[in-house]
Amino acid sequence: MGSANLLKWLDRERCGAYMSRAIITLTTDFGLTEPFVGIMKGVILSINPEAETIDISHGVSSHDILDGALTFAQSHRYFPSGTIHVVVVDPGVGSSRRPILVRTSTAKFVAPDNGVLSLAFEDEEILEVRHITADHYFLKPVSHTFHGRDVFAPVAAWLSKGTEPGNFGEIIHDYMRLALPKPRRVNKNQILGMVLRVDKFGDVMTNIAPADVPELFSARPAAFKLRIDDHEITRLETSYAEGRLAEPFAILGSAGFLEVAVTRDSAARMLNVSRGAEVRLELG
Repeated sequence: MGSANLLKWLDRERCGAYMSRAIITLTTDFGLTEPFVGIMKGVILSINPEAETIDISHGVSSHDILDGALTFAQSHRYFPSGTIHVVVVDPGVGSSRRPILVRTSTAKFVAPDNGVLSLAFEDEEILEVRHITADHYFLKPVSHTFHGRDVFAPVAAWLSKGTEPGNFGEIIHDYMRLALPKPRRVNKNQILGMVLRVDKFGDVMTNIAPADVPELFSARPAAFKLRIDDHEITRLETSYAEGRLAEPFAILGSAGFLEVAVTRDSAARMLNVSRGAEVRLELG
């Protein structure tokens, strides 16, 4: 075999080996100053040393299920088919809330049954949801405070080794669904919404999507006023670079919702708003 053909063969072998590795993603509210994320990875690799662990985020607001749902919903669809997703935002750890395993047409999800997967479900065809009860797959003893280590990480690792979902527990149908607050069209020219979250850059995400106000995202966008508390935004830009310094503007964010941003500054701080604030969009 010539050197060129040898290199091509090695590339194919490396590619095949990589593609055969199971991918496990982690989304938590654990932060990175404590050892919890590293411990979960250690548990996974102890069971399946060939697993590939990828961090989506560990900066979800503490105990904030909605923030976890929003963070994860923006991310999971960009991973290869067959990925195993672990989402641990679990203020009910140690209570009667159930650990669940969800199988869809593209992926598997392991999480507490508290609604944290709800927004991801909107993009997925759910094939089955199982209550994880087969505790011989758990790390023993199971603590009352760290199911990420003792339940969710080992279950994901055993899944990555090919264990069938049916081995973990029975199918359930009464799993928790979290309802995302929807904007309300008051009349032809007015929509009431709310702030869903504020990101690291201080950008303010609303719950208003293009489908809620197509007039704003047509070839010739309608004039508008976006009111948040005592502030009024009248400019819609297509990129952050188009914004003027120190002037809040509206933009369609990557999550598919209307946001308010300030170029190189925090819109949330400038507007003095946080999640839950009312947003009023007036057309014309």
